[in-house]
Amino acid sequence: MTGTPLRVGLVGYGLAGSVFHAPLIAATEGLALDTVVTSNPERQAQARAEFPDVRVAAAPDELFTRADELDLVVVASPNKTHVPLAAAALKAGLPVVVDKPIAGTAAEARDLASLAEERGLLLSVFQNRRWDNDFLTLRALVAEGELGDVWRFESRFERWRPRPKGGWRESGDPAEIGGLLYDLGSHVVDQALVLFGPATAVYAESDVRRPGAEADDDTFIALTHASGVRSHLYVSATTAQLGPRFRVLGSRAGYVKYGLDPQEPALREGRRPGTAPDWGTESEELWGRLGAGESPVTGGGRPVPTLPGDYPAYYAAVAAALHDGAPNPVTALEAAAALDVLEAARRSARDRVEVTL
Repeated sequence: MTGTPLRVGLVGYGLAGSVFHAPLIAATEGLALDTVVTSNPERQAQARAEFPDVRVAAAPDELFTRADELDLVVVASPNKTHVPLAAAALKAGLPVVVDKPIAGTAAEARDLASLAEERGLLLSVFQNRRWDNDFLTLRALVAEGELGDVWRFESRFERWRPRPKGGWRESGDPAEIGGLLYDLGSHVVDQALVLFGPATAVYAESDVRRPGAEADDDTFIALTHASGVRSHLYVSATTAQLGPRFRVLGSRAGYVKYGLDPQEPALREGRRPGTAPDWGTESEELWGRLGAGESPVTGGGRPVPTLPGDYPAYYAAVAAALHDGAPNPVTALEAAAALDVLEAARRSARDRVEVTL
């Protein structure tokens, strides 16, 4: 990729902005982190310390008034701000990346997609867990036919956090778009749709388990795909014993994988892509196992080397889309399809019914 790097304005410097977006943008050839927007003085100081050349702004309007000095806006602020900020950036003539969930409803996501199309601008959604090591490995196994016809997909994104941390992510105010259904659920639903295609029916159970919690912290979603695959998806902050990240059962074999991709912990620890040759890799004892009629707990099946995780690939694809017209790595319409499922899951859990899509 040649030419002047594209200048990026990043809105938000909390967990998403400081741990994920800023380091990945800075590590991507063809992109340059130009401005960080945060009104928090401590986060402003953190941004300057971590990226000495970055400009800092206190409000998003400061970006939009100098839109001609930027080439891309990344929205990594609280969920309820995603739609208005993305719309403002598009109206200012700027391509946009929005952290998941792009919106609270599929209708809002489709409206943003229409606005981007009208303006001829890129609108992409940060679904980084399409580049998790385990997901890349499973996607390859499915594509290569190692499992035969897949019948059931079990996916768990579980944590043990018996005490709520507070903040907007755990708020019970619907306007905040908090809770695990829209947080971790955005990941597991997106992965299921990428692997096995659109869903035709959704059933969900959603609970608030922890004392003092306001939003769902223990949720189960069952999908029936048009392809015939059934997906069972679990997201929880109340899991005292963690289950396998994936258990996938097919007509030839099953694949079981424990543990989470190592890239988020690495980013939290301050490690950066491109500075470590082992980025995204995991040790052999964490590899998943592929086999039939055997227990992976007792060493059954054969170990399958886990492909390296590759979060940097997302922003590399964004840069290629803007520089060269390459495909958008995650479209707003794909995100809207996942939101269709999340909205159906919320209705299913509330009304105790299966919802047909």
